[in-house]
Amino acid sequence: MHPAPLPIDRREFLRRSGVGFGMLGLAGLLGQSRELHAASATTIGIPHFAPKAKRVIHFFLNGGPSHVDTFDPKPALLKYAGQPLPQSFITERKTGGAFPSPFKFQRYGRSGIEVSELFAKTAQHIDDIAVIRSMQAQVPNHEPSLMLMNCGDSVQARPSLGSWLLYGLGAENQNLPGFIAMCPGGKPTKGVDNWQSAFLPGKFQGMYVDSQYNAVDRLIEDVRSPHATPEAQRRQLDLLRAMNLDHRQPRLDPRLDARIQSFELAFRMQTEAAEVFDISREPQHIRDLYGHGVHGRQTLIARRLLERGVRMVQLWHGAGQPWDNHDKIEEGHRKLAGEIDQPIAALLTDLKQRGMLDDTLVIWGGEFGRTPVVEGGNTGAKMGRDHNHYGFTVWMAGGGIKGGTVHGRTDEFGFAAVENPVSVHDLHATILHLMGLDHERLTYRYSGRDFRLTDVHGELVKSVLA
Repeated sequence: MHPAPLPIDRREFLRRSGVGFGMLGLAGLLGQSRELHAASATTIGIPHFAPKAKRVIHFFLNGGPSHVDTFDPKPALLKYAGQPLPQSFITERKTGGAFPSPFKFQRYGRSGIEVSELFAKTAQHIDDIAVIRSMQAQVPNHEPSLMLMNCGDSVQARPSLGSWLLYGLGAENQNLPGFIAMCPGGKPTKGVDNWQSAFLPGKFQGMYVDSQYNAVDRLIEDVRSPHATPEAQRRQLDLLRAMNLDHRQPRLDPRLDARIQSFELAFRMQTEAAEVFDISREPQHIRDLYGHGVHGRQTLIARRLLERGVRMVQLWHGAGQPWDNHDKIEEGHRKLAGEIDQPIAALLTDLKQRGMLDDTLVIWGGEFGRTPVVEGGNTGAKMGRDHNHYGFTVWMAGGGIKGGTVHGRTDEFGFAAVENPVSVHDLHATILHLMGLDHERLTYRYSGRDFRLTDVHGELVKSVLA
């Protein structure tokens, strides 16, 4: 007599049994703990408390905009122009003398906050903006500072802010990605790491869009099939889904679920994405409001995405590090600001007119600031600025923000934060709070410990909260 073969081998039997015992314990925890609940990428999650904002748009000026030339005026630099600063500042590279801003500052709004001529149009909305002038990063290098600002850690691979928001809150539209990063001309420094999901399930990864193009088929590759009708594609996907589910059955790998969902989302996007990325559907006066350059176009698309339920849109200012003006900063910053000042102001105007600014969080900034002294030696022939992580500016507007306020202060030259310093962890904690999430409770268990965006740090910047 020969025994009938078992449907599974001994090793597989033990593996499944072990997982089963773990699931018994997990079921009890899920019933007791909100922290272990997470939304799927296509369903709405439950915030910890009533949110002030429902969606985020982040203008990322990669390369490091100069705070002393934009939102943090330092008239003392004029007094010491070309001279060594009277204080002994820590610098990573040899620098020259004090470098006064070549741009004029003016007071705006009822609050009277001073803003550079570079952002004169944005400054018309200063009473809706909270300016944080005491931001601090950890190092003066692009790559780690980009990771810190986007993912909360300058060294280890960690999920991005957008991925954490999607994990905690989900998306309101099943036909569009919940987190989109738009960067014209290619990816920024560190590429997709800036919007990575890391150890979170892959369904929370941000989707990249090269916004230099006008045609939907170029903006989103393969958004339409040139060979099959929607009905035929549906049959193909049903077969593919059945095969993937069969392949997943004996395996516990969240990457397989993410892959299945990505195919389904790509199919659903064919209808809605074509419509939302087509700004010709907007009235002419709205298109004129945003301007007709690439940044005006991508900002208008971002507004259309947000009003259709996308949770977060990140707008990058071009590939590489365009704001990294180590020389000719007057020429470089004037050109760059001229590309985004009108789109930013238009977005704030448009959101307010549509009643969306009250529950949309708008963020502006880069990975660090720039030095108040000239780049290079004492001659300062290059007339640029070096990296500066000791003190710089980020501003926020919209849902839950106390407009017309300034938080913190750098020293009289703008080198370091000296009053109410704000770490990137503090900024992230505040953003999550505005979205209805407690940064200490939004966790994900990985590799034996509970991770969170702010790690073991983070305090709310309460003065900017309405």
